[in-house]
Amino acid sequence: MILEELRTLALFAEEGSIQKVARRLPLTQPAVTRQIQRLEDMLAVTLLDRRQKPPRLTPAGLEVLARGRDILASVEALKSFTGKAEPEGLLRLGLAHGLSDRDVAEAIANAAAMFPKVSLRLKTGWSAELVDQFDRGQIDLAIVLRAGGSEHGGACIGIERLGIVTHEQAGQISDLKNAAWILSPAPCDARQLLLVALGDDGRRLSIAAEIQDPAMQLEWVRRGLGVGLMPMRLFGRQLPQGVTLVETEKLDLSMQVVVLRSPHIHRLTKVAEAIAGAIGSVVNQHG
Repeated sequence: MILEELRTLALFAEEGSIQKVARRLPLTQPAVTRQIQRLEDMLAVTLLDRRQKPPRLTPAGLEVLARGRDILASVEALKSFTGKAEPEGLLRLGLAHGLSDRDVAEAIANAAAMFPKVSLRLKTGWSAELVDQFDRGQIDLAIVLRAGGSEHGGACIGIERLGIVTHEQAGQISDLKNAAWILSPAPCDARQLLLVALGDDGRRLSIAAEIQDPAMQLEWVRRGLGVGLMPMRLFGRQLPQGVTLVETEKLDLSMQVVVLRSPHIHRLTKVAEAIAGAIGSVVNQHG
């Protein structure tokens, strides 16, 4: 706050009148007067000799002006340094397992390549684990999956749409009551979403296999060994041969892709923004 008042005082010294300062900012004359009065209150000194018309700086005002100009110059130099300096250092990134695929990996690599002085420490995990590690300060940037309606801060950068796939010609979700499922191990984010979406039916799921790798999951589905739940963006515009998409009626099988970013990474903020933006582009392009 005090920086605004110091800038106003410096402008007053240049212009010599409240009216001219108001035109340059631009503010109303009463607003300019209040800024100078606030500065006087904060510093407990009289900056303007108001007995003169127009008012002039008092000796104390001249001293504050000199010191204030030094402060303003230092702030501008600091802005220039942080704005132009190339990011460098270590960025600790946590990525949800559900986003750990080739397209996302390529997007992260391309974004990181723009900052050769930055070392990236990347780890994958389930979203709840990554959020906990972020809260503990163990990672600087977390890209997690979250069901719509849940809250933990962060910014949504995309929507991950999931689909139920099977080898058989099952038309609707109701046709799969006795099906065996091929899912990632608990506490998989997509698996938890499926259980909530299915309600009571979710408690009776028969698990044929727990497989974390999506390519292996898909191969098991293609061979008719069970029903799977997968991100639709992995299929592009066409499902693989031997795989059918199940009509899920009104089930909401979408998740938000959310970024949690530490406020203490300073110059690495540019890197974090680039990585988050690249991941968001991949998800939204295929979503």
